[in-house]
Amino acid sequence: MSILVKDAWIVTQNSKREIKRGNVYIEENTIAEIGNVNVEAEHVIDGKDKILMPGLINTHAHVAMTNLRGMIDDVPLETFLERTFELDRQRDADALREGATLGIMEMLRTGTTTFVDFYYGEDIIASVAKEYGIRAYLGWAVLDEDKSTQKGNPVKNAESFIREFSSQPMIKPMVAPQGVYVCSEDTLLAARELAEKYDTLLTMHISETRKEVYEHRKKTGRRPVEYLADIEFLNPRLIGVHLVWLTLHEIRLLASHDVKVSHNPTSNMKLGNGGSMPLIEMLQHGILVTLGTDSAVTNNNLDMLELMKFASLLHKNERWDASVTHAQDILDFATVNAARALHLNAGSIEEGKIADLVLLDPWPNGLPLFKDNIISNIVYALNGLNVTHTIVNGKIVWKRS
Repeated sequence: MSILVKDAWIVTQNSKREIKRGNVYIEENTIAEIGNVNVEAEHVIDGKDKILMPGLINTHAHVAMTNLRGMIDDVPLETFLERTFELDRQRDADALREGATLGIMEMLRTGTTTFVDFYYGEDIIASVAKEYGIRAYLGWAVLDEDKSTQKGNPVKNAESFIREFSSQPMIKPMVAPQGVYVCSEDTLLAARELAEKYDTLLTMHISETRKEVYEHRKKTGRRPVEYLADIEFLNPRLIGVHLVWLTLHEIRLLASHDVKVSHNPTSNMKLGNGGSMPLIEMLQHGILVTLGTDSAVTNNNLDMLELMKFASLLHKNERWDASVTHAQDILDFATVNAARALHLNAGSIEEGKIADLVLLDPWPNGLPLFKDNIISNIVYALNGLNVTHTIVNGKIVWKRS
């Protein structure tokens, strides 16, 4: 398949963060040429007065929970988890497939081209992702067997999933320990060994709430990040999720082990986690930060464009300083940073990169387009309803009718 997007504002996200006006030619799954391109293509898209940008990458989701949206609102995380585990016991394969379908359709509709998922039943989610053409990094949830609603041993289930799906180009299996509150040291080390054996990434909820941190310190004498460092679990494969309740010492531990971070501001605020992830200190220590929506139960949507606005405003407000976050940095979190965390040759519009792209129409919001205001308007003014085309791996997988 070949695609030519004509006369668009191109937010390249290249090393110079250039914004250009022109055409982008896609051949098969690759960005072949940018600029004054005039070639024949099977699909020609009029980009006039529109913004072409890299596809958004959501580094933390639970898409199979999308059909539970609105069912566990306005409760603390501990109550949320109790109700979630109870609902999990009642859910069958059809319920997971329905939730995954709704979530993946919503992500494509709102400009997400790649997502990192965290759940059990990832084989079902993989089949839905393949059907709709989205790029999926799927983390099989791992926890102690006596605390799990899964049939069989979660570590063995994760290994079976990896073996089954590791050869599929658009599906990347991962290992996803649930958290220190349901994972023993043996389970955590088994998860790390599994990731090393099959060369996969890891992802894990870490220090999401004060209660989690304090109870773990009471139990072990160490805060979660300190404990994970001591048992040699922290490593460059790991994408830590939430990381709200941290000390400066723990931030330095994360940095020294090259742990990547998925910031989930909307979910953290909705669950009343208190404070916010120490974003500024993480950036000062060189930690690679990305963005995640979390589930549609704790968000309550999967719109990465909306999420970028929340991510920026949260820290401005908490630090009493509007200059602590910048629109360009926030856009980086959702594109180039996330691509680096996933070792994915995407996240920017450059020749030779994978063609994961999104076209935005700003006019429903009444936005005049100027080169100097495009990045700010993407982060602060637009949302998923502005998406007109979502292109994944060189294929148009969603377009507005």
